[in-house]
Amino acid sequence: MATSLSLLLLLLLLSLFSLSPSLSQALTPKCSTLDHGSTLQVLHVNSPCSPFKTREPVSWRQDVVQMQSKDLGRLQYLASLVAGKSVVPIASGRQIVQSPTYIVRARFGNPPQTLLMAVDTSNDAAWVPCSGCVGCAATVFDFATSDSFKSLGCQDAQCNQVPNPTCTSSTCSYTMTYGGSTVAANLSQDTIMLANDSVPAYTFGCIQKTTGTSVPPQGLLGLGREPLSLLSQTQSLYQSTFSYCLPSFKSGNFSGSLILGPIGQPKKIKYTQLLKNPRRSSLYYVNMTGIRVGRRVVNIPQTALAFNTTTGAGTIIDSGTVYTRLVQPAYIAVREEFRRLVDANVSSLGGFDTCYTVPIVAPNLTFIFSGMNMKLPPDNYLLRSTAGSTTCLAMAAAPNNVNSVLNVIANLQQQNHRILFDVPNSRLGIARETCT
Repeated sequence: MATSLSLLLLLLLLSLFSLSPSLSQALTPKCSTLDHGSTLQVLHVNSPCSPFKTREPVSWRQDVVQMQSKDLGRLQYLASLVAGKSVVPIASGRQIVQSPTYIVRARFGNPPQTLLMAVDTSNDAAWVPCSGCVGCAATVFDFATSDSFKSLGCQDAQCNQVPNPTCTSSTCSYTMTYGGSTVAANLSQDTIMLANDSVPAYTFGCIQKTTGTSVPPQGLLGLGREPLSLLSQTQSLYQSTFSYCLPSFKSGNFSGSLILGPIGQPKKIKYTQLLKNPRRSSLYYVNMTGIRVGRRVVNIPQTALAFNTTTGAGTIIDSGTVYTRLVQPAYIAVREEFRRLVDANVSSLGGFDTCYTVPIVAPNLTFIFSGMNMKLPPDNYLLRSTAGSTTCLAMAAAPNNVNSVLNVIANLQQQNHRILFDVPNSRLGIARETCT
């Protein structure tokens, strides 16, 4: 009897280790799913629970430089959206493009298969790597085993909503660029489970081939506003409303939450108007009117903050960029006042030009929007080395080689805030919240 029990336990352990990384990790107590109702657990890609944390350990200094280099690719991608271009030049052949930093669990098909999908507020259609994909990660969606999977044809209306559609054997296929990568996918439908919510006949791209390094390994969940986005396809379920709370990079398990729909959203929250650019309607523009450093609202030319539908100028909230980028006049005004108040010798680190190697007392920093202010805690605008020997202002000017008209409020500045996207009422809410 004892021998049989030992053998049974051994077989059970072997079966656990043979699972895919995402599923085996999901079974460990620390990484067990916390999804419930219409709320999904949000993980940072470098979380201990993320199967994508594969890079070699590097020093704090190397980590900062690498992350900012990747961020540059993300900015180039956003610039391409603003400019309406399909292809963006990459500054260097060695450029690595930053894919979105946060992921959620989604289950596709019947029976359901778990994938960890990147959350991207500046994209629309969802896409996942499918079995047989060339250039995709090891974990893919095996559509052949799903009873509810369906390929869409060129006669289907959704085929007109994807870029560059083509027909092969009556299947609607399309290609697109994402940062420095290209994606070739077949337009498909299947059931998607988000927390406890089941969405039948969800339209997405079933990836057949990818090139480059910027495609999220297990797919992407687009939270933009155009027809194929999650908001548009689930309008009756979630009423085009969602919020997220992104945890601090320093938190133990890097876990936050994504709440879908109006139920469960905070009651005490301040709002600013959401603006819409008809040329790029998926981007979430807001009216930032100024920036306060310490007690002073710095002198920024109005043209540096003004919303312009023709040029794409203005300010967007983006979940996929790590460090806030401001157009040159705005950043210089913030930087100079910050330096004046700190009054210490300045050094640089990678693309950050306001760093200090001595202890400093940093001034407060506040983004001023129409109708509300967003006061940032120090962890949201300062980078501190693990040894405490270096501190940097964690924002920079938009590089000269990308569209320099766009201010991007990035996820480091958003961490430990509840960011509420209320599309029907054209408003964005922000409230302080401990996300972890």
